[in-house]
Amino acid sequence: MNRVELFLGEGWDVMPAGGATGEAYVAKHGDYQLFIKRNSSPFLAVLSAEGIVPKLLWTKRLESGDVITAQRWIQGRELKAKEMMNASTAAMLSNIHRSNELLDLFKRMGNEPLDPRHMVENMYVQIQLYRIEDELVLACMDYLERTKDQLGDAEYAVCHGDINHNNWMRDEQDNLYLIDWDGASVADPALDLGLMLYTYIPEEHWATWLAQYGAELDHSLKMRMHWYVVAHTISEILWNHSRGQFSQVEELKKALMYVASKNDHSD
Repeated sequence: MNRVELFLGEGWDVMPAGGATGEAYVAKHGDYQLFIKRNSSPFLAVLSAEGIVPKLLWTKRLESGDVITAQRWIQGRELKAKEMMNASTAAMLSNIHRSNELLDLFKRMGNEPLDPRHMVENMYVQIQLYRIEDELVLACMDYLERTKDQLGDAEYAVCHGDINHNNWMRDEQDNLYLIDWDGASVADPALDLGLMLYTYIPEEHWATWLAQYGAELDHSLKMRMHWYVVAHTISEILWNHSRGQFSQVEELKKALMYVASKNDHSD
């Protein structure tokens, strides 16, 4: 019996809910179910209040110092990749990026905005540490280095950082949620927008989707999205390389080659 089962008491069945951290559980007591997570995002209450994640029911601190949160279990489903084009995803991402309450809370927690210069510096440190000599990665790093000062001053927002369709859910009442906020950061919204558009939206529909979001597809946004998608993909390559997951590294290199080929703006 793990600590979560001990905390909930008799009559509860606790099962792992999957995920990379191994900190999420489904707790059942008869027909009643909860989504339990250990040490989840500290601003889960704000996300719940704004309807971005399923309703937060309670938060408890264990003697070990771990914090347990319980959310309403939704009989929902993950979005399909083609559904990411829907206006509802654009509207929700817009609400998230324009939430001053979320941004203020995140900053009060001491989160500094992602600085492109620091991002490049940190990636170079990892490249040297892992002795990566891949020509594509190094060429893309050179692009990031050369263009980092051309990005301009964006209005920072709380960015999710992993807008994979598996993190978007609809419940039985057709409410839309964006879950798994462990990798969120204060950043240029172009980080989320680039990942969304490059992954799910055909380029001929970018302007339409962004209009639903509330932005114009101008030169600045195109460049910033491209820059952040290249940076994100290299970061994923480095993360997987550090864990010896080389098959994922090779798949990500293919993605990086595709993204690099889409650089149709001047440096």
